[in-house]
Amino acid sequence: MMQTLSKHVFYPLWDLKDRSHRLQEWKRLEEQQWWPQRQLKAYQWERLQTLLGYAGSHSPYYRDLFVANQINPEKILSEADFRKIPVTTKKDIRGHLDQFISDDFNKNSLVSAKTGGSTGVSLNLYFDEACQEQRNAAQLMADRWAGWDLGMKRAAVWGNPPVARTFKQKIRLHLLDRTIYLDTMNLNDHSMATFVERWAKEQPEAVFGHAHSIYLFARYLRKMGVTTCRPKAIVATSMMLLEHERHLIEDAFQCKVTNRYGCEEVGLIACECEQHQGMHMNLPHVYVEFLDANDQPVKAGEPGKIVVTDLNNKAMPLIRYRVEDVGVFSEEPCECGRGFPILKNLEGRVADFLKLPDGGQVAGISLVERTLTRVPGIEQMQLVQDRLDHILIHRVKGHDYTQVTDAALLQAMRETFGEQIALDIVDVVRIPQEPSGKYRFSICKV
Repeated sequence: MMQTLSKHVFYPLWDLKDRSHRLQEWKRLEEQQWWPQRQLKAYQWERLQTLLGYAGSHSPYYRDLFVANQINPEKILSEADFRKIPVTTKKDIRGHLDQFISDDFNKNSLVSAKTGGSTGVSLNLYFDEACQEQRNAAQLMADRWAGWDLGMKRAAVWGNPPVARTFKQKIRLHLLDRTIYLDTMNLNDHSMATFVERWAKEQPEAVFGHAHSIYLFARYLRKMGVTTCRPKAIVATSMMLLEHERHLIEDAFQCKVTNRYGCEEVGLIACECEQHQGMHMNLPHVYVEFLDANDQPVKAGEPGKIVVTDLNNKAMPLIRYRVEDVGVFSEEPCECGRGFPILKNLEGRVADFLKLPDGGQVAGISLVERTLTRVPGIEQMQLVQDRLDHILIHRVKGHDYTQVTDAALLQAMRETFGEQIALDIVDVVRIPQEPSGKYRFSICKV
């Protein structure tokens, strides 16, 4: 009953009180997802041209960038024209933050956020309220793909959970957000046992959280033989979902996992639907490119650096922004029939690719996944390349660890690195988390 009231009464009334257009945008997206891809791309291009014109007039950074590169937004009529705009990087934002903010907005009145800085340096960001509403609407659409409908109570496996302090926040938590938290900054047998007890009382129907943190909780459930945690939906986000983690999570919860990809800078980029054949890209809200080392487009099936243009945020436009991730797109349609194209898979962050002396690169996250599935006796692992010719292997012993585990681990690594890179295993009790609560399995400091 609370779910029905939350969805059909409390949410609409709250949006009416805040004069929000979030639910209206959600309804539009629910219709647009079934449009033919040609119609979707035409709509996306129209929004892109509108954004370019706005940024050229109101964002000091892009106004100067267009002038310096002799770019007239009104004459950008093709993808080739669009690629003449230089790629925007995190360094550009950090060095010119105030210039990115449009002169239509007062910085102090904007919604602010800060990235976790998983590559070592955080990033300050600003959004207008309309942008926030549109992003929230896209999340509502993607939630439903997972089986998590508006108003459902959820269990969030998340670091640094928010605390409802004011009366308004407490009312919102009870009537709208309806969330119980397992704090991933304190993830241990005791905290997870306590959370299982709370789950039994609250009966959440959806799970949301960091992919690896959900995996750790699922592994605890299976170890303890807990069979009472049975959600209707699981959404894994914020970090790469490894295949062996997906299988264990689905076994422990007896529920399919929906993989989601986005970032603080632009919101939802892509998400799996109920078919789980890849992640549908959020065409109405973001323009996504996949580029090679020379910033030229790659072909379908080839890995490319992901570059995104946010079509929602007028307060702080981000055009051709390099998110520092690598992914592969597909031209194959999904069986679900949606017109949103497919992001087939993520290959990791640019900073997580390990380097070879001959100039080659190795997707560290893929190497970790392959090794964990092949070598028994390892619970967790992290690769840290501190020199071009040296990699530290932080290894947590599993329950089936034996005297031959480390030898097998080194042999598996030698298949990739040969003898040209020195490998040292470091025995650790656990892999440390980032301040955001995320885990990094591969770190390149070279």
